[in-house]
Amino acid sequence: MCGSFANLRFEVPFVIQDQGIRSLHFTHGEVQSSMRVGRPDELQVDYTLTMMGFLLLNPRPHRITMIGLGGGSLVKFCHRHLPSAQMTVVENNPEVIALRREFSIPDDDDRLTVLTDDGALHVATAVPGAIDVLLVDGFDHAGQPPQLCSQDFYDNCFRALAPGGLLVVNLHIDHPEYDLFTRRIATRFGGNAMEVTAGEKANGIVLAGRGRTVTLEALRSREWAGRLDEGARRQLRTEFAQIGWNARPLAAGGATP
Repeated sequence: MCGSFANLRFEVPFVIQDQGIRSLHFTHGEVQSSMRVGRPDELQVDYTLTMMGFLLLNPRPHRITMIGLGGGSLVKFCHRHLPSAQMTVVENNPEVIALRREFSIPDDDDRLTVLTDDGALHVATAVPGAIDVLLVDGFDHAGQPPQLCSQDFYDNCFRALAPGGLLVVNLHIDHPEYDLFTRRIATRFGGNAMEVTAGEKANGIVLAGRGRTVTLEALRSREWAGRLDEGARRQLRTEFAQIGWNARPLAAGGATP
């Protein structure tokens, strides 16, 4: 599938560094990803902390797939703090991947593979039941690509997840079809889904489970605290406390277009 990109043109991102923070941009008006140069593995943007809320439900996943590389915030955190996880990261823009070293993203190894591929196609052709956690954080210069928000895409996410698997989706709250997107997820997962608004109120994170209960009670569990290293606990404990109180259930709706 990589050959399908040969004739496509992609927006070229650029990097800005200020006061020790290096940021990835497609436009000057919006930050795609940020990294503290002296501590490249730390999560700097609030929604990334919220996305890591999946660890409240499964603190030791073995197979993680991420749609969207950006500045690599999520993959760097997982690579450092989840040593038993094997990760596949799918990024369709080779210009983003070209900035990999500027954002201290680890080289591919036996635990990490970064692919130049279309995220929707990758999920559609994944081996059924092969993924423990699927993180969807795919944005381009125009915002959220429609192929990563369709009912077909969320249906394919469900199929690709293992029993007990988790889907974690980052959405822009101000998108005019935000409610439709969350309803599509909730419908496919039979209402076994929760929404959490990230700290700066611009992003809504949806967590949904295939055969794993996603409820307020589950999100308030303390199991994660004894299964993550101190560095991960230090970064996540405040956010995790907030998730346990801020999450709200998403009811399954009817058929969606």
